[in-house]
Amino acid sequence: MPEADPVIARICDELRRRHRFIISSHARPDGDAIGSELAMAAALRALGKQVRVINADPTPAMLEPFPGAADIEIAPAVPAETDADAVLVMECSDLARTGVAGLDRFFVINIDHHPGNTGYGALNWFDGSAAACGEMVFDLVQALGVPLSAEIATPIYVAILTDTGSFHFSHLSPRTFDICRQALEAGVDPVRVARQVYDSNTMGRLRLLGAVLNDMEVAVDGRLAVLYMDPALMAKTGATTDDAEGLINQPLTVRDIVAVAFIKQVQGDEYRVSLRSKGEVDIGAIAKAFGGGGHKNAAGCTITLPLARLKPLLVERLGAAIEAAG
Repeated sequence: MPEADPVIARICDELRRRHRFIISSHARPDGDAIGSELAMAAALRALGKQVRVINADPTPAMLEPFPGAADIEIAPAVPAETDADAVLVMECSDLARTGVAGLDRFFVINIDHHPGNTGYGALNWFDGSAAACGEMVFDLVQALGVPLSAEIATPIYVAILTDTGSFHFSHLSPRTFDICRQALEAGVDPVRVARQVYDSNTMGRLRLLGAVLNDMEVAVDGRLAVLYMDPALMAKTGATTDDAEGLINQPLTVRDIVAVAFIKQVQGDEYRVSLRSKGEVDIGAIAKAFGGGGHKNAAGCTITLPLARLKPLLVERLGAAIEAAG
């Protein structure tokens, strides 16, 4: 049982005795970040606690309709007058990655499933076996004795659905599907959730997808795909940053492609690089080598290099990972 874990038990003690909370996650939040935040906030409010969710960047458009998302505050720092008893940071390997300054003024509880977490909290709970941080939130809700309502279960399901790539990535376990079963029993409508997350695209996203795939490069005997996007392409297609979410998974639908690198220009020679793979191809180690992080089949990093050097370097590293996986 979750409450038997000493770290979970101590977190529960801190949550029960404190009253005012801030919840945050990493910058450019994804479905697991938002889902984990919303579920944790709903659970704490069910206990009569005061909760504020503060993120550095806006919620992706596809997640905005879910209950509680409209209440998330977007700010570069915790307002100076804020008085809180604790901060819960969900799914974030380093406190600086939140992009929200001032969180370190409070008692920080760090809840994460990403390898390489720096253990920055006063309390740190890391579970590398969790397919999503949403699984950890589910365990915490159980340990707190909060009933699994539809309001709590829906964002947990969103977190798991999105962070597993619709149940495509590694780390899936019987625990993952048992949590989803209980979420559905609590009132989650999986069809409605899937349509909201995956079938509410903009025309800009469709145009961006066509443009990115049209310029896709293939290497390593057709087993590696390299995608590229810059602000000029986004402007041309009328797309936003949100519209690029999930595009990296498209090449993996091709039988022979086992790894994808999506290079997104931030400015100048600074690029965000997202990596995805199938099976035993470990791209997590590559991201970590560049100062990023993630899992074996889903990871990312930020690299500052001229594009002419960056592309061949990524092809070389990913090619080696593909060969090592056989």
